Amino acid sequence: MTADQFVKALKAEGVKVAERAGWRTHNRNHKGAWGNVNGVVIHHTAGTNSLALCANGTASLPGPLCHTHLAKSGTATMVGHGRANHAGTFAANAFNAMLNESAKHPRPDAAEPIDANARTYGIEIENLGNGKDFYPQAQYDAAVRWAAAVCRFHGWSEHSVIGHAEGTRRKIDPKGPVGKASGPMWDMDKFRADVAKVLAGKPGSTPAPTPTPPKENTDVSKREISDAVWEQDVIVAPDKSPTKATNPTWKAASFLREIYDMVREIRDAVRDLRDAQR
Repeated sequence: MTADQFVKALKAEGVKVAERAGWRTHNRNHKGAWGNVNGVVIHHTAGTNSLALCANGTASLPGPLCHTHLAKSGTATMVGHGRANHAGTFAANAFNAMLNESAKHPRPDAAEPIDANARTYGIEIENLGNGKDFYPQAQYDAAVRWAAAVCRFHGWSEHSVIGHAEGTRRKIDPKGPVGKASGPMWDMDKFRADVAKVLAGKPGSTPAPTPTPPKENTDVSKREISDAVWEQDVIVAPDKSPTKATNPTWKAASFLREIYDMVREIRDAVRDLRDAQR
């Protein structure tokens, strides 16, 4: 899709669209071509207030980090058009299931030879990704319509839609309850079924949800605060990490575990030296 076609398709499907300045030419095309596109990848942001991050990225992972950022309110903001750093590499079996529109999406293989950034559209949905932060119904409905809009334009079925965790073993998204904190957990099979329901009608034929701003959560537990800090997958991986190319960002909790393991190794080595000197 051209940038204009992208916006037109989303609006026709009933998605509330906003446009970030410069998004139509904001891409990573100088790193490689974007296309032939074959599918749609669904992500969660693993953080809050992440619109700017999705647009700009980080020093080690430059933006755009998706094509569209989806707020809790259900507003879809366009942040890039072209190649984006959203999916990374994918397993061939997972990619081929999406490409061939298989009704079964297998567990991805460990090997990841496919450059999914070049072959897919990506949406980042605002959510902590800690399994507790929920997706308001308006946000979920907008995600369904966003995916349906892309699929309808290309003549794809719902099986051209894949969760990030279905393409690689490195990721867990999308994750979290839908509708409310006690709601059912996000399920990609159900999401695809909901996309299929939208595709079964004409564009915008089903009533569009009315986005409402999320209420400010003033009753946040200490555990939720801790998870929000330690479980965000946004810290640049160590330079000497053997998996930095495929896993460029780490959770803060992962750094803490890494430090703990190194301290244990040093302590054990010191103990062995002392024993050898006795």
